[in-house]
Amino acid sequence: MIERLKSIDDTPTDLLLLADPSKNLILEYLKNGECFIYNENDETLGCYVLQEINKNKIELVNIAVLESKQGLGIGKKLLANAFDYAKDKGYKEIEVGTGNSSIGQIAFYQKMGFRMCEIDIGFYDRNYTEKIYENGIPCKDMIRFTKIL
Repeated sequence: MIERLKSIDDTPTDLLLLADPSKNLILEYLKNGECFIYNENDETLGCYVLQEINKNKIELVNIAVLESKQGLGIGKKLLANAFDYAKDKGYKEIEVGTGNSSIGQIAFYQKMGFRMCEIDIGFYDRNYTEKIYENGIPCKDMIRFTKIL
């Protein structure tokens, strides 16, 4: 079951850290965003955070699934729920960004109907003090995607 968290204190921060290594950035977007969690048998298996950009556009600022539960369709369920929630709230578009080294996520977003719209060169160098490597690739740039709802 997917439900919206009522309190920032209940946020599964450890889970969000799987998708974003900066606790400070996570806490910052949680202040202005809404967090949703996926529970099964009283265990939190996944979550996502949405943050409004403007009255027509919302951003998926984080989505994460427990590593042991990845590949089981939970991410698809979370994203489908985010699409439905955003549409119900009147948003026309949803955006998401991921690192240039996040090969699996890049494919996932495209499979879910997102289209590349922008590259923010040097985003990770500007916003993270520690270097990030995925798939043997240094993460330096944010690739942004958009989907019309």
